[in-house]
Amino acid sequence: MALTSRRLGSGPPLLVVLQLDRDGWGPVLERLAREHEVVAVDLPGFGDSPALPEGTTPTVEALAAAVAEWLPGAGLTRPPVVGNSLGGAVALELARGGTVGSAVALSPIGLWTRPEAAYALGSLRVAHAMARACAERPHWIAGHPIGRTVAFWQLVARPWRIPEAAAAGALRNLARSPGFEPTRRAAHAYRLRAFTPEVPVPVTVGWGTRDLMTPPHQALRAARLLPGARHVSLQGCGHSPMSDDPEQVTRVVLDAIDG
Repeated sequence: MALTSRRLGSGPPLLVVLQLDRDGWGPVLERLAREHEVVAVDLPGFGDSPALPEGTTPTVEALAAAVAEWLPGAGLTRPPVVGNSLGGAVALELARGGTVGSAVALSPIGLWTRPEAAYALGSLRVAHAMARACAERPHWIAGHPIGRTVAFWQLVARPWRIPEAAAAGALRNLARSPGFEPTRRAAHAYRLRAFTPEVPVPVTVGWGTRDLMTPPHQALRAARLLPGARHVSLQGCGHSPMSDDPEQVTRVVLDAIDG
């Protein structure tokens, strides 16, 4: 299917999977583009990409399959991939299928228990309702540190520091993404499965030490399911670490794909 993407920089290609977090990726993309041609793609139903065809449930596996189908037309052959949260889970599923050359997953979903999934996805539902309520005037919330804290406390360790324009863009993106609600519902059932020894793709999993959406103890489950992966802690970062410490996230990504 046709997906919307943008390219920046030059060098070896690097695929970045975006969903609700695309405004938060900005500072990291700029840094990565100094050494790579960054191809940032909106997942189906998010940003400017159309939703999956009618009747297709937007599971993590279905989203990954859509990206895998799109890659050849984008001129990409087994690029390294990085994603956060839902995008992190998609990156891991692409790695499982051998579609990418390596994967970096930051706080991927799917390592949760049923109550943990209900909490995380329930808090996103509240955030979605807030974003839709202020869809025409996102600066009502984004224009004040208290508003940014209320809107993004579960995603970012220091939400009051998010630039106003990035916060407004994130609220706009959340309010207008048609894939949000069906993907949120489908994600309840998703659980990351252990990789078999036949999966030869290098994988790095990063977890924010101040992640409130998918708490850091879930990183221990990741270590058990993916014993061959490299596991790193993102110090002082929340669930979407790109906003908290773009330099640290950039180093993790470049160490994983260039190291």
